[in-house]
Amino acid sequence: MPFLRRTAALLCGALCLFMAGLVNAAPMQLTDVFQLEYASNPQPHPDGKHVIFVRNYFDHQADKKRSNLWQVAVKTGHTEPLTSGLYNDDSPRLSPDGKRLAFISNRTGSAQIHMLWLDSGRTAVISQLTSGPSQLTWSPDGKQLFFTQFVNRAAKPPIALKGKPEQAKWAKPPIFIDETYYRIDGVGYLKSGFQQIFSIDANGGSARQLTHADMHHFGHVEPSPDGKFLYFSAVADREGAPIDSALYRLALDSLAVEKILDRNGPDTHPRLSPDGKTLAFLGFEDQLRLYEVTRLHLLDINSGVVSVLTDDLDRDINDAQWRPDGKGLVISYDDHGETHLAWQPRKGKRKLLSRAVGGTTLGRPYASGDFSVVGNHVAFTHNDVSRPAEVALADVSKGKARQLTQLNDDFSRHVQLGEIEELNYQSSLDKLPLQAWIVYPPNFDPAKKYPLMLEIHGGPVANYGPRFSAELQLFAAAGYVVVYANPRGSDSYGPDFVNEIHHNYPSKDYNDLMDAVDQVIAKGFVNADQLFVTGGSGGGVLTAWIVGHTDRFKAAVVAKPVINWFSFSLTADKYPYFSRYWFAKKPWEDIAQYMARSPISYVGKVTTPTMLLTGEADYRTPMSETEQYYQALKLAGVKTAMVRIPNAGHSIAARPSNLMHKVAYILWWFEQHGGPSPANSKAHPQ
Repeated sequence: MPFLRRTAALLCGALCLFMAGLVNAAPMQLTDVFQLEYASNPQPHPDGKHVIFVRNYFDHQADKKRSNLWQVAVKTGHTEPLTSGLYNDDSPRLSPDGKRLAFISNRTGSAQIHMLWLDSGRTAVISQLTSGPSQLTWSPDGKQLFFTQFVNRAAKPPIALKGKPEQAKWAKPPIFIDETYYRIDGVGYLKSGFQQIFSIDANGGSARQLTHADMHHFGHVEPSPDGKFLYFSAVADREGAPIDSALYRLALDSLAVEKILDRNGPDTHPRLSPDGKTLAFLGFEDQLRLYEVTRLHLLDINSGVVSVLTDDLDRDINDAQWRPDGKGLVISYDDHGETHLAWQPRKGKRKLLSRAVGGTTLGRPYASGDFSVVGNHVAFTHNDVSRPAEVALADVSKGKARQLTQLNDDFSRHVQLGEIEELNYQSSLDKLPLQAWIVYPPNFDPAKKYPLMLEIHGGPVANYGPRFSAELQLFAAAGYVVVYANPRGSDSYGPDFVNEIHHNYPSKDYNDLMDAVDQVIAKGFVNADQLFVTGGSGGGVLTAWIVGHTDRFKAAVVAKPVINWFSFSLTADKYPYFSRYWFAKKPWEDIAQYMARSPISYVGKVTTPTMLLTGEADYRTPMSETEQYYQALKLAGVKTAMVRIPNAGHSIAARPSNLMHKVAYILWWFEQHGGPSPANSKAHPQ
């Protein structure tokens, strides 16, 4: 069975295979997670000789991600550090003259703006902010920096008790909440206030607040070439219209704010053309469906006329950046499980630059990636099935891309990864074309029989692809043939494919996953009596749905799931969104529909031993969802267990040891129910 190593110019066919390992290395172990590094936020230097990037790694002692700023020479690939230490240095932004580098770091104890002089290597903190800055942007003349920051809004509780004696130790006062959004996963309980736009002198000083309206100013802040205006996107009615944002222009002399575009839906990522006459932005008209295509638009500043530049592409545009000549933009978008980088001219045919952007999500093979345009070059994070993100550089004119860094060479030399095969198949229900991938155990022998693990992505509007995944490689290293798929409802295949599950999730996506399993079994190297299933978030929903509709799997692990749509839609952090877009009516208006789509409704049919795993601080799919399914399974007499990850939110794998615990518990549960053990992870002869 031939396997091919993936390259930046890889073209995927129906049975295209990817090499992902070295013959003489050892299979991946849990502790190898700490050896992984990845690049992010690459910034080409204007001189064309270097690319500055963020080098991310894991602190074994502190069990945290750390990051420093590095640069790589374009000609030689030589890398050298610009900052060092056990800190989080991020968001590097080169000054217009290329002499200074602004960045955000916690090296002074809290997130602040720092400045690095590239000629001397000297750094200084230039801000004293009360909350963390984001969206750092230089002014065209290099004298100022713009950024966003959260500003508290004074809110006094309606009750303030009197009569407390001095030095008395009374209980903490109650917390009064009257806002729609009061807690967010990964952040916790929110203070009252708004994200506002600020400026600060590039030499340091006091930050100046530029916006004051009761709006959330999210995303990129774009200065005009003449330095007179700022363009930005903001959400004015987050409670009533959670995704509806408009485009605004701020006059820097008077601080007057003008709304320049307000459509029914999100309009984001404003990018002004070099001549200042055209504003590019991303957005769509909201139809209250599960999914709409985010397209690249152009707004003529003088006339207000809006045109669509990617009307012929039914894929979401992730980001868009102008080339200096103003003739077009570099864009990224997901297509068939890959993230593409392309040149989109204002007139003419789109040109593909790379189909291998990504690599900045380590746990599971989700779409990701960063890019930045300077001159005729685009620096981007390069995706490979055999390693996390490296820095690559593409020439827009020539359409060629090459990888510059080798951050994970040591990992690649010592760890043998499972090889990955693309699987294209059709739905047994309606012949819908579907796509999946197989991760083979290291030293795979097609003459033997292996246990199969189905791993399901979340979202559900998301996509897996041929990308590096620590979790799936660890499963393969334990002796499993791992199958992962993009069932209907996944993005990167167009709006019709996603909206197959509009107001109908889960449904036929279940059949798509079962078809993937059947396709792999038909290849002859899987033991059909050793099938296992797991998934997280939306994948947890589908895993719970699966065990309520079939008993073909020996065991299941349901991670961070939604079990009851009625309770979830009233307890999740973004609850106004879910009942607005995922269902036709509010929960109490159509209880039957909510329950028909809920795995809890089928718990009486479950016989599969099912373990649950969720972070205790998960506010996206709250722990109460996990608890009610655990207790229902107990009442139903099904073998079950519950794993609670302390202090973890929805992104369980944010800390390396949590990723390791997640994988270890899944493998342990499957081992208890017929899966391979660490001492018996080799497949047996037929």
